[in-house]
Amino acid sequence: MQRWRGLEDIPEDWGRSVVTIGSYDGVHRGHQLIIGRAVERARELGVPSVVVTFDPHPSEVVRPGSHPPLLAPHHRRAELMAELGVDALLILPFTAEFSRLSPADFVVKVLVDKLHARLVVEGPNFRFGHKAAGNVEFLVELGATYDYEVEVVDLFVSGEAGGGQPFSSTLTRRLVADGDVAGAMEILGRPHRVEGVVVRGAQRGRELGYPTANVETLPHTAIPADGVYAGWLTADGETMPAAISVGTNVQFDATERTVEAYAIDRVDLDLYGQHVAVDFLAYLRGMEKFDSIDTLLERMAGDVKRARQLIETADAADVTDGSDVTDGADAGDAAGGEGAR
Repeated sequence: MQRWRGLEDIPEDWGRSVVTIGSYDGVHRGHQLIIGRAVERARELGVPSVVVTFDPHPSEVVRPGSHPPLLAPHHRRAELMAELGVDALLILPFTAEFSRLSPADFVVKVLVDKLHARLVVEGPNFRFGHKAAGNVEFLVELGATYDYEVEVVDLFVSGEAGGGQPFSSTLTRRLVADGDVAGAMEILGRPHRVEGVVVRGAQRGRELGYPTANVETLPHTAIPADGVYAGWLTADGETMPAAISVGTNVQFDATERTVEAYAIDRVDLDLYGQHVAVDFLAYLRGMEKFDSIDTLLERMAGDVKRARQLIETADAADVTDGSDVTDGADAGDAAGGEGAR
């Protein structure tokens, strides 16, 4: 997949293409439907498919300080789009000047002059241009002038976790913030992932026999509510079952909120300085402060046992298809995690 940053990166001899535009944070199942349709139609027409997205998130430029938590960084979105068969990804730097482009100017500068769009594929709620004044109807109207067609793809409707709402990044962020990682997985079609570099922490886990990777997460990352989770830790190309702690470590009166992952049964790992990924499968419990270290160790052993069981079930079911392998208490108790911030 070709990757371009800015209009100037597009090859001068670029021909007609099928284009879809959006933030596409998380590349959830609704996004997958739209992008997949664009790829399908591009192949039918014998032209390449292009996804256009923005950096930073437009809301940060339009309303500084309002940058939403991100479900996936741009490199992760690119990986997911490549898996869907996208031929090229265009990341447009979203500046104050760019935000002032009228809908018509946006179409001419991006879709017509640079990408030579033959077909544009979007969801029904697509908005574009200054103050989001452009909509699908206006996009269709301009298509008659500039020789491109528009195809609208209806969004999926989420299941029980989303209350029947259309799949959306906003809904997914809310579920992640509530600790409902099973609900988020239903929308994403895969577990929610947090990435970052492993840094040195207080090393209390190592002292207790459960050495953890303390992950310094990327800016604006959507981090689940405080609590203990089952999931996976991926480092240096290896994916390992993990018990994950999110929070301030109330047992030791810590104040810094961290994401720490214990690779189950692995005490031989040296991950300091490595970029790793943590995937969240299931919520286990909220953060607690125990009367003694022995009580804490007993509870940690139980957490690891339960995490191992859930992960084994998930591996057998292949959770990447969005299957829910948690028991009824997991999603229901998720909102009760301490310190959901």
